[in-house]
Amino acid sequence: MKDQLFNAESVGQLAAEYAAALPDFDADRFVTEALSGFAERELMARMAWMADCLEGQLAADFPTMAAQLQAALPPRLDPSQTDDDFGRFIHALPGILAVRHGLEDHRPRAMALLYEATQRFSMEFYIRPFLNRWPEETLADLAVWAHDDNYHVRRLVSEGTRPRLPWAQGIGLAPEQTLSLLDVLCADHARFVTRSVANHLNDLSKIVPDQVLNRLAIWRDEGRQTVKELDWMRRHALRSLIKQGHGGAMAALGYHADVPVTGRIILGQNCVAIGEALEFEVELMSEADIPVLVDYRIGFARTSGKTSEKVFKLKTAKMAADKPLRLVKRHVFKAAATTFTLYAGAHSITVQVNGRDVATAAFHLMD
Repeated sequence: MKDQLFNAESVGQLAAEYAAALPDFDADRFVTEALSGFAERELMARMAWMADCLEGQLAADFPTMAAQLQAALPPRLDPSQTDDDFGRFIHALPGILAVRHGLEDHRPRAMALLYEATQRFSMEFYIRPFLNRWPEETLADLAVWAHDDNYHVRRLVSEGTRPRLPWAQGIGLAPEQTLSLLDVLCADHARFVTRSVANHLNDLSKIVPDQVLNRLAIWRDEGRQTVKELDWMRRHALRSLIKQGHGGAMAALGYHADVPVTGRIILGQNCVAIGEALEFEVELMSEADIPVLVDYRIGFARTSGKTSEKVFKLKTAKMAADKPLRLVKRHVFKAAATTFTLYAGAHSITVQVNGRDVATAAFHLMD
């Protein structure tokens, strides 16, 4: 990914943008310096390195630097779109330099730069140092931005304040401080914004699940968002709680834990090698007509002798009384997964319906 995002072509384009805006900018020098430092650097480090190379040709005082950075910004992302228009990583550099040189002594000018820059590439990483250093002032700005005409600015209000934004600096805000912003954004017409709101709620659900459920209920009662979109947001926001079998989250989606369902698991094999797939069938029976959310958990063997469980989605369906529901699944145990190491040993698979366990089976994973 780092080579797809940062290479001779993309760096050359960025250099051309600055050369067009700044008469004294040496595009060839910037390209040569930037490319020379890429080999030993990963993705985020490459962005920081490009900022190093860029600031060597910019003014030393931040107000002038900010004006130069703003002058070289490309056209705004298409305002007619409503989703999946994230921008290009090469345009993250104004955010990096705003934090470096504007955080302490030039907060208003730095925020103005972030406002413009996020309409070209999301400034979600770079707003967070300002939230930590100047929480009240920055939140006041974001409260205004939540009503902005540009949906990239509105999305930044939610995405930049997420409690657990991946790869990003942590922030010390209380849930109440960000929920008040989401109260505005929950009614947004842009999926790019409402997806961020749902992801933000999913983060909060790991901290204050009851507050998340309460807010979703309030938004439903207010009716400011369409029923269809709010239903989508609710499902997306509660996904982590659903995996945990949280009763309140299940009920919010119309699934109840006290369902009269029984089940069994039929394994295709009792032993499976790392790199291969376990095939299994689930057979469920219900005493009533009910909606069901079916997941399965795998208990993975660890070197400590304990097990580590992960939940996987299987099926949402409506069961009919005394009519079996049969589901077939093929789970691949990837040999070279970078995020989770597999170990040989005794494993288990458990099927849960609306958060309640209904069947378990054991199998062995081999090297």
